[in-house]
Amino acid sequence: MSTTLEIAAVDVDAVLADPGREPASGPARIRIEGGRIAAFDAFGGGPCGTIAIAAPSNAHDHGRGLRPFAFGALDDALETWLPTLGREPRVSAYLRAAVAFARMAEGGIAATNHTHNPQDESALLEEAEAVARAAHDVGIHVAFAVPFKDRNPLVYGDQARFLDLADASLRSRLEARLRTGRSIGDYLHLVDEIAALAHESFSVQYCPVGPQWVSDASLAAIAEASALSGRRVHMHLLETRFQREWADAAYPGGIVRRLDELGLLSPRLSVAHGIYLTEDECALLAERGVIVSVNTSSNLRLRSGIAPVDRFIRRGLAFGIGLDANAMEDDDDILREMRLVWLHHRGIGLTDVLSAERLFRAAAVDGRRAVRGDDGGGKLTVGAPADLLVLDHAAMSTDVLSATQDPVATLLTRATRKHIKQLIVGGRVLVEDGRCVTVDRARLEAELVAEARASWAASPPDERAAAQLDRAIRHFYGCAGHTDAV
Repeated sequence: MSTTLEIAAVDVDAVLADPGREPASGPARIRIEGGRIAAFDAFGGGPCGTIAIAAPSNAHDHGRGLRPFAFGALDDALETWLPTLGREPRVSAYLRAAVAFARMAEGGIAATNHTHNPQDESALLEEAEAVARAAHDVGIHVAFAVPFKDRNPLVYGDQARFLDLADASLRSRLEARLRTGRSIGDYLHLVDEIAALAHESFSVQYCPVGPQWVSDASLAAIAEASALSGRRVHMHLLETRFQREWADAAYPGGIVRRLDELGLLSPRLSVAHGIYLTEDECALLAERGVIVSVNTSSNLRLRSGIAPVDRFIRRGLAFGIGLDANAMEDDDDILREMRLVWLHHRGIGLTDVLSAERLFRAAAVDGRRAVRGDDGGGKLTVGAPADLLVLDHAAMSTDVLSATQDPVATLLTRATRKHIKQLIVGGRVLVEDGRCVTVDRARLEAELVAEARASWAASPPDERAAAQLDRAIRHFYGCAGHTDAV
């Protein structure tokens, strides 16, 4: 399709340059030059019912064009849910990514931290090339986090104990997983190869998937490579209670303190989840300039818990908002996700915890830094990147009686993807009246589903083996002492 429209200006009834901190201004004509905001001119064309905000970022995602529910990976605790991702049928890597990115664009997202889940570990470079093309074609900013694991491939802790619990018919395939994986040297070389694919909409980050899955030696090597190259690092951290238990057993001195000793904690690092971070750990992460992604919908769907945002705020820890490919209604609606974060963390009773200003900063500024670094984006100011979301404010407020009602309150109460008039990224229109105009998302999604159906029919999942594996995992994590081994 590739009908990306570069525009010189956009006219809106109101501008929320810094929501929650500054009142709305306008009407205004936002002039754009060279992909950046050049000026805000008074606009005398009369009210048009639209309002502009800085476009939000998706601070943590996996870019799954075919959503897990579609292939039977039903919501459950993370430890039992992760193996069900293996049910995903093999499909085109390009379609998989393009559909995901187009859906994100239609959900109001200008940038995403894409933690890649390979379909074929041996073809990761080829998959990255397909993702880079998809990012180019759709037009949102994509940070490709290249995954690496080298320990605990089956469960956190004693792999031999888990094999003893598994059904004998599963042993050979589980043992094979103990012998797979690339060396840290090969991984660092691969990251450099993928980084050669970089373009305006595609950058690369290191991704040691999580400390329970990556050895100390490899974490240290990635930290050193990041320091030398300046390349960002993205990883999961303390998403579940079982990860917390494993970390406390493996690192009596503290997992976050150990990550600091290994050199990982820096302003180049962003971590996803952080549900089980302690007060002191939040303070150390804040001191080192780390950013956390809060993934409320996913954490609810996967029974992980609720992030301690009050602790993040109290300790000055920056955080963004991520969908984790598990939005509450599988719709990639970042506006609805912002509302969910707001309702969960605003405060109980008359105690104020999360302010509207802090919420919008998380969605647009700090989440963007996790993807793009500090590029001046996330606010509608002269000189900032022209990444903005134009919303139909009139449609949200048809029954509002007061002419002076704060539009921030309206957005936090009612805004969803159905109110998106335009998503503009780098001065280019990616979404018009709720529909991606750079690619035909509906056509691509139909192709993706057709491929998935054919692949599923040719190689359906082994339901008996899946049930046996599920039982073994539940047994393992129900056993006392399962966190003993590193």
